[in-house]
Amino acid sequence: MGPKINICWLRRDLRLDDQAALYHALKSGLPVLCVFIFDKEILDKLSDKADKRVAFIHYQLNKLNDRLATFQSSLLVMHDTPAQAWQQLINRFQVNAVFTNHDYEPYAISRDAKIGLLLQQQGIAFYTFKDQSIFEKNEVTKDDGKPYTVFTPFKNKWRSKISPFYLKSYPNKKYFNNFLKAKAFAMPTLPELGFNSSSLTFYEPALSKNLLENYASQRDIPSVKGTSRLSVHLRFGTVSIRELCSYAWSVSDAWVNELIWRDFYMAILYHFPHVNHQAFKKDYNNIPWMNDEAIFTKWCNGLTGYPIVDAGMRELNATGFMHNRVRMITASFLCKHLLIDWRWGEAYFAQKLLDFDLSANNGGWQWSASTGCDAAPYFRFFNPAEQTKKFDPAMIYIKKWIPELLTDSYPKPIVDHKFARERCLKHYKTHLAKN
Repeated sequence: MGPKINICWLRRDLRLDDQAALYHALKSGLPVLCVFIFDKEILDKLSDKADKRVAFIHYQLNKLNDRLATFQSSLLVMHDTPAQAWQQLINRFQVNAVFTNHDYEPYAISRDAKIGLLLQQQGIAFYTFKDQSIFEKNEVTKDDGKPYTVFTPFKNKWRSKISPFYLKSYPNKKYFNNFLKAKAFAMPTLPELGFNSSSLTFYEPALSKNLLENYASQRDIPSVKGTSRLSVHLRFGTVSIRELCSYAWSVSDAWVNELIWRDFYMAILYHFPHVNHQAFKKDYNNIPWMNDEAIFTKWCNGLTGYPIVDAGMRELNATGFMHNRVRMITASFLCKHLLIDWRWGEAYFAQKLLDFDLSANNGGWQWSASTGCDAAPYFRFFNPAEQTKKFDPAMIYIKKWIPELLTDSYPKPIVDHKFARERCLKHYKTHLAKN
């Protein structure tokens, strides 16, 4: 079986620098093998065999493996269920300890508990660390220890607690010689994983001072490059949130606030896991949705007759990305103009978004549907025409995605705005009054 080794289990932390679990593994004294598992329990549920996320992960793993090769090491990539993969690792190597980083999603918490028990039964230590957030779990709570459910006081406590300690990078490079020396392991191809090559534009992680200085004024304009496009890199941990926050701290409060929102929604999912399937405000579970499948399909395909909505959906379908302001507009339109269950939209975004993150996606959808914590009140109703005037007045973004806009082939509005608004307000008010 060879010498004793420690394993660093990579998941949402696909980098070698400033990575908490890898730092502790490398510093432990034993050779470190990096392992990634393409989880069959997740991949088998993906109906789109050209899924952009799988292609993105595969691309990043190849980059990471190339870098490991410079230290005469290799990344071991497996394709199996976690339990079966770990049983194979235990049989193949003399594993002393496993190091990994926390994940806060319900499936991940359950998975890690099972793997932790399996390792414990084999006498193998299992160490986990905070890495994908600045603050986690119970680190930002009210004075009585209860979790915040409103963003602004959470943000204020977060900012009052932050210090250089929480933003300090882990000096992983000092210990890179401690990677296990190994010949290259075979990397499974996308077809071997059951997926096709996906056409994908890779945005390399970059955060410029110029972008940060203009972020507050440009972030809501979908036709300009006013956002960092780092969400996918934060989702899969190809960048360090500590390094990003440190860099942005003195330049853009607005951009740092987006990182705080990210921590906030992670904390909500951790403390209130019912939001994964239900409304945070439980009274809102009783709202009956119209759920017209034909209308939902038109929304999915960008054929509602509302240009800003349709442009957003077409951008999503084509690229796996949608501008954040347009995400709010499209989500509000589905829930309030069309009275379709927010969970339908949440699931569609989960299927299509390259940067899909359960906590942020769920939080955003529940905000738009007025069912979540600190959500827009149910009587807040986005007017797509006014949103267009404000954020895409020259219709640059819209025309990019709807070339047939001024022709007869573009559909008429699927519903009248004034009618939809009055119907929605009456619908919410009536059914919330019954609770």
